Amino acid sequence: MLLKTQFKPASAQSPLERLIEAAGRVILGKEKQVRLALACLIARGLLLSEDLPGVGKTPLAHVLGPALGLHFQRIQFTSGMLPADIIGVSVYERDSGAFKFHPGPIFAQVILADEVNRATPKTQSALLEAMEEHQVTVEGETRKLPEPFFVIATQNPSEQVGTFPLPESQLDRFLMRIHLGYPDAKAERQLLLGAERRDIIQHLKPAMTTAQLIELQRAVPQMQVSEALLDYVQALITHTRHSPRYAQGLSPRAGLAVLRAAQAWAMMQGRRQVLPEDVQAILPSVVSHRLHGSADAAKGGFDAAKDLVTSVAIP
Repeated sequence: MLLKTQFKPASAQSPLERLIEAAGRVILGKEKQVRLALACLIARGLLLSEDLPGVGKTPLAHVLGPALGLHFQRIQFTSGMLPADIIGVSVYERDSGAFKFHPGPIFAQVILADEVNRATPKTQSALLEAMEEHQVTVEGETRKLPEPFFVIATQNPSEQVGTFPLPESQLDRFLMRIHLGYPDAKAERQLLLGAERRDIIQHLKPAMTTAQLIELQRAVPQMQVSEALLDYVQALITHTRHSPRYAQGLSPRAGLAVLRAAQAWAMMQGRRQVLPEDVQAILPSVVSHRLHGSADAAKGGFDAAKDLVTSVAIP
């Protein structure tokens, strides 16, 4: 049973709605994708945006830094990049006679990992600890990353020249994967006639404080979840493990990701309790990069996720 999700603002003057409005001035005609990105942020997740060049992947990341008043860093991934270019390196200083650690760009609150699949697997692996533990270990010393910590990674289609596919273990670290796609005709006309996106981003003012963002993140796990809702989430996960449509089922980590993302989505709708429609709204973005079609089904990604929504009834 597929429920139709309606967007209901939490409050006309809420910081979340101001943030959505600010992002909407830059990313035209993509309200649901913007809301999914923000749900990922307040759920303390990491976001992967995979699409063709030029559809707005990079501006989406650029708008969140200024709109949240957070320290923003862009890391442009290339095949020649080394792990130290991301994490940092210790340099010997003659005056002090000791090594001093110089932190890399990963030590920021909002990271744009641009074209992450153009880096080699060795460099990609340098992000694993940061993505999972919000810390990095260099020369035996563990250093915490700042809070809040949010990564938006952009990825070009794997068939393009010069790409190295992300391993499944790393894909699983991303809470969500979204596609922006082409804008509709109305949004594209506004884009053609409007101001430069860079100019709009430069004049953005913070829509919420860091303290407000952290408060929202801490409130997400407190959203009410009924036994019936947990039954629904478990039914979805179990279906993927037994259906011949999928090469392999969803892991327990994926189940936790579905629940946490649904809690964040419910909060953005101004409710205290998670409903099945919240799960259905976020499910394709949460499981599309984790589900692969079997050889017989030959269908994976967003198609497999959509099939999952329509195949499992609400208990």
